[in-house]
Amino acid sequence: MSMLSYALRRFLYMIVLLVILSVVVFIIIQLPPGDYATAYIQRMKLQGGGEVTEDKIAAIRHQYGLDLPMYAQYLKWASGLLRGDLGRSFQWNRPIQELLAERLPITIVLSLVTLLFTYIVAIPIGIYAATHQYSVFDYAFTVIGFVGMAVPGFLFALIMLFLMYELFGVSAGGLFSREYAGAAWSWPKVWDMIKHLWTPIIVIGTAGTAGLIRVMRATLLDELSKPYVETARAKGVAETRMLLKYPVRVAINPILSTIGWTLPDIFSGSTIVSIVLLLPTVGPLLLEALRVQDFFVAGSIVMILTSLTFVGTFISDILLAWADPRVRFD
Repeated sequence: MSMLSYALRRFLYMIVLLVILSVVVFIIIQLPPGDYATAYIQRMKLQGGGEVTEDKIAAIRHQYGLDLPMYAQYLKWASGLLRGDLGRSFQWNRPIQELLAERLPITIVLSLVTLLFTYIVAIPIGIYAATHQYSVFDYAFTVIGFVGMAVPGFLFALIMLFLMYELFGVSAGGLFSREYAGAAWSWPKVWDMIKHLWTPIIVIGTAGTAGLIRVMRATLLDELSKPYVETARAKGVAETRMLLKYPVRVAINPILSTIGWTLPDIFSGSTIVSIVLLLPTVGPLLLEALRVQDFFVAGSIVMILTSLTFVGTFISDILLAWADPRVRFD
């Protein structure tokens, strides 16, 4: 099968699945009992706002289209997505594009830098650990890898917050110092953000780095035991050239396949870690929207995450087909 026909087939599958999943996403968002009006009434009661009349409830439902049948609400939401209009937030009473625009640049910068950190650290260490099997270095990073995968990100974030405060007397939370938190963007503010980036990068990237080290080591060890490696060595191919041209190229395939869930991570950031470290990423916005049942915000973000998952998987499939033509099967 040619590369073009393979890519076209995968693209058509992606479009069909996106349509189906848009329906599934909308139904899941609607599953919890009640709606935004119910959550609004509960908040009013907790804040001492007194009883909310039936007329007020009906007005709220009509204002946000909650009195429409579910299929009509879905068509309204889906048609907006096709036009690039994500709708308006109930909770914040603002266009959803504006809410995302405030958080998306920081989310993308944080996630891309974390992604680069993960790959730059994990791939060389995985290669070295595989080519120096059972060495002290291999054992040390095996232990570090298991610990990194076992410790939850939010717990690691709490440990970092504690250590930074106890050892250095500074807070590792947030991305800006107090004087820059509400200031307009400037080069000093950008530099201040860069100085604060390393803590969330280490916290978010540790689990991914540990996992990729284990994957790279295991797959490369499997390739190094195959006959074609011995044949290349017997023909006098230099060890480094042989390693990078043949077994590493095959062993990196599982890592290429991780792009499918990398793009959604870039968009959302690590939600729980972002809450612990007070990071202004998209993840906490989604959590708050789900909590108050602001389904336009929640549905739009979940749909974007779903779309990015499919796009990431599509890119991953194309890269795998390019790196290993055996993937292109009929």
